[in-house]
Amino acid sequence: MTIEVNPRNASENNLEALERGRAYCAAHHPHLEAALADRYDARLPGFSQSLVEWAYGRHYSRGGVDAKTRQLATIAALTALGGQTAPQLKINIEHSLAVGATEREIVEIIWQMAVYGGLPAAINGLNAAMDVFDAQNEQ
Repeated sequence: MTIEVNPRNASENNLEALERGRAYCAAHHPHLEAALADRYDARLPGFSQSLVEWAYGRHYSRGGVDAKTRQLATIAALTALGGQTAPQLKINIEHSLAVGATEREIVEIIWQMAVYGGLPAAINGLNAAMDVFDAQNEQ
């Protein structure tokens, strides 16, 4: 699901973005907000809603590129940032598979980041991808 966002509409309210984010998540990652709420909201109230509104309602749901391209770009960025991003990288690898990316596309994107983030970052990214692929193959 892609919704065109009018970049001139700076006054868009948070509720509209939250609803758009929830619609995007319902289509691609139906359990995400609940999982975030279970993990974080007791200590940081509203975290899950804020993340869905901001990341998915204002960024992932934008037009211009498809969901798969956006997810592969996210994998590239998280890989280049290095090993400390492994939990987010794994989640975004799962999300990339959910929007149609192949294992081959994912590992090629991670490997490309060896040029920009270094071999250790790429190896950590490949290990994260292999963990996700192995877990999905066990299901």
